[in-house]
Amino acid sequence: MVPTLREGDQLLVRYGAPIRPGAVVLFRHPFQQDLLVVKRAAERRPAGWWLLSDNRPVDSDSRSYGPVPDELVLGRVLLRVRPRPAWLAPGRRLERLLLGGRLAAVPGLARRLGLWVEDVHPPQPR
Repeated sequence: MVPTLREGDQLLVRYGAPIRPGAVVLFRHPFQQDLLVVKRAAERRPAGWWLLSDNRPVDSDSRSYGPVPDELVLGRVLLRVRPRPAWLAPGRRLERLLLGGRLAAVPGLARRLGLWVEDVHPPQPR
């Protein structure tokens, strides 16, 4: 999850929180369920959540194991507590302000406040 998170970061997780695209989530690995993993929810699919790493060259995410069933998604990461506190889950109202209007004009502000604004879909061939 580099650059958003690094190994050893301590996180505050809200278990059972509603998940929406763009949220950082904690889940059990589909093939090794004793392993807890943190990834970004890209989209909801019929078979579960499509979860991607923020570090795109690393493909140990849904690109290698497919959609993650809902029952394996444990909760939403709200905050990185250590080493430097960082909010990772802005509310819907703040999201709207960051993605439209005057706040959207501030370079990097949305990303610093936990919004991932990159398009997760590859371009479609014409």
